[in-house]
Amino acid sequence: MMNTDENENVTPSNEGENEAANTDAHSNYKPSGEEKKEEAPVEKNPELATNSKAEGVDKSFGFERENKELIWVSQKVSNVRTELAKYIIGQTEMVDLLMTGIFANGHLLLEGAPGVAKTLSAKALSKSLNVEFSRIQFTPDMMPSDVIGTAVFNSKDATFTFRKGPVFSNIVLIDEINRAPAKTQAALFEVMEERQITYDGKRYPMSFPFIVIATQNPIDQEGTYNLPEAQLDRFLFKIKIDYPELQEEEEILQRYKNEIKSPSLDNIVAVFSAEELQKIQDAVSKVIVEDNLVKYIAAITHKTRNHGKIYLGGSPRVSLSILKASKAMAAIRGRDFVTPEDIQFVAVHVLNHRLIMTPEAEMEGIRVEEVIQEIVKTIVVPR
Repeated sequence: MMNTDENENVTPSNEGENEAANTDAHSNYKPSGEEKKEEAPVEKNPELATNSKAEGVDKSFGFERENKELIWVSQKVSNVRTELAKYIIGQTEMVDLLMTGIFANGHLLLEGAPGVAKTLSAKALSKSLNVEFSRIQFTPDMMPSDVIGTAVFNSKDATFTFRKGPVFSNIVLIDEINRAPAKTQAALFEVMEERQITYDGKRYPMSFPFIVIATQNPIDQEGTYNLPEAQLDRFLFKIKIDYPELQEEEEILQRYKNEIKSPSLDNIVAVFSAEELQKIQDAVSKVIVEDNLVKYIAAITHKTRNHGKIYLGGSPRVSLSILKASKAMAAIRGRDFVTPEDIQFVAVHVLNHRLIMTPEAEMEGIRVEEVIQEIVKTIVVPR
């Protein structure tokens, strides 16, 4: 799994001027024309601009207000980190990716060995959001009706009534998603893509927000079913959770050395409400993406379709996912514009579950993350 420091130093391998192409050079990246947007109102009406900034609201131009909204978002995310740190030690990148996925209105897949706090992380995150939460444990004998619901016969009036299943919630944790057969997994296709359930010809829309957080173990073989590519494509990120470092594991033991029960999540304070999440997603949609960065995203996706080690490349949904995720990442970092390093950071997690390697590359033991990093390095970073 890539960390932030590594992503900040990604450079194109075919560029002679490494310092100019280095992502660090874009840490202060601003979209062209931004200074004009800030200066123009002052020149036209200095008194109006001064009063608007003093009140914290720029109704005429909106630019100052959007910046302050994103600063508020960044502060809220910091509060979420504090709440999750009560139970999760380390895994700072995972927390950022979880919040990015929620702000981008995308579903999340957590993958890691048993015991690395995948389920705990999802439950702790849901507790920090003041929304409804449900958990579904997938098993090989589970049926689609166990997920989406079923019709119940009412003997009094001889009618059938649809009884909603556990998927009707705001944050839905699906534990060990790869343990259910294909028929049950297919029940998630419509609700994950269209955020609605169609049963007996009637449509049942999901309430906002609706986010699926699924977990799976990469080493399990017996009693598991691989997720089809079409379902994997519905997840914005696949977040791979590694083992903790030695110091982090010692800290875990120190924290729980006097406990024999599983940790209770009652001490987590809710940071976001559904209304605030809607406001944040609206603010994220206004984050600026320059045309040269749009071309940069398209070039990354296009390169995955023309790479010798990749059998199946990314679809246009990949490009859209990188675009949405990079805007959300910029908002988390308190900016109202996207930089190349935002794109590079999210690209690996957007692509790692969507690309299929060639048999030759798999036999050589090449990891898909290595190929993604290679692609990013070979594409010229916009200046």
